[in-house]
Amino acid sequence: MHYFEYGDTAIQALKKKDKKIGAAIDRIGMIQREIMPDLFKGLISSIIAQQISSKAADTVWKRFENLVGDVTPQNVAHTDVADIQSRGMSMRKATYIKTISELIFSGGFDLDGLTTLPDDEIAKRLKSLPGIGVWTAEMLMIFSMQRQNIVSWDDLAIRRGMMRLYGLTELDRATFERYKKKYTPYGSVASLYLWALSVERD
Repeated sequence: MHYFEYGDTAIQALKKKDKKIGAAIDRIGMIQREIMPDLFKGLISSIIAQQISSKAADTVWKRFENLVGDVTPQNVAHTDVADIQSRGMSMRKATYIKTISELIFSGGFDLDGLTTLPDDEIAKRLKSLPGIGVWTAEMLMIFSMQRQNIVSWDDLAIRRGMMRLYGLTELDRATFERYKKKYTPYGSVASLYLWALSVERD
């Protein structure tokens, strides 16, 4: 099992830049957030997770793995789309997964080549794939590539965590961007704590 890697350098930088997130880090402690280093598995997992709860996503992912075996472009490309859909997702989502798998398997999209690119270029290229938006690209950058500076506006839990941290009743984009800038260059580490805050009970 692999976890998002971060250490004292990131923690101290965040504490120095923002006292409130520093206090949250002290209270919560180190976070072990599981990642999926295999880019293809990470991409398919992120598509499955779109607009459903983490628990539901885990269930569908396990059913999907049971269907295809090793989650590779070849295996998924050779799986019937109706069988993919029957594991608990919409036909639209199943079609995205099948189409992307076929594209990567045929060499029409260089997924591994993304690792050498800057964040904005990775997002741009991923968004050229069917069914991939900013959120999915950002989740792949965090949970497969371990990019260090991702704070997703499109993630509702991130926004909820930020609102709780700063005692806000609403959060506009400008305010979000101001806090995001404070977390640079360790936005992804801040995101781990914002997610944790989003599910805390008052």
